[in-house]
Amino acid sequence: MKYLLDTDTCIAILRGQVNVRERLKNVTPDDCGVSVVSVFELLSGVERCRQPEVERRKVETFLAPLHVLPFDFDAAARTARVRWILEKAGTPIGPYDLQLAGQALSLDVALATGNTGEFTRVPELRLENWIG
Repeated sequence: MKYLLDTDTCIAILRGQVNVRERLKNVTPDDCGVSVVSVFELLSGVERCRQPEVERRKVETFLAPLHVLPFDFDAAARTARVRWILEKAGTPIGPYDLQLAGQALSLDVALATGNTGEFTRVPELRLENWIG
């Protein structure tokens, strides 16, 4: 696996954004993982939709060929360390972004995101902007 897809990247793919879909075509499903943290965020959005059943099927179809990754002990440990570093520097980030950054670091993969402003605060985190 080479990439952990941030929630915003997943949403861009689901919405059919051409540049992100083109980027996805250049990798294999084995290259990409999605954290259960992003699954939670995606399904939270589904619950707010007019047709949650339809949107849930879209999310499930999108996720089917990808690695859906548990948030494990190593991810929690890296997240805790990153949180401390960012809080000490006075530059905290949101809790879900924090978890995704910690998980990407624990997996030693790049985070595919459009949210580079938030994630550039995380030391040693490799980022690829698939959206911008």
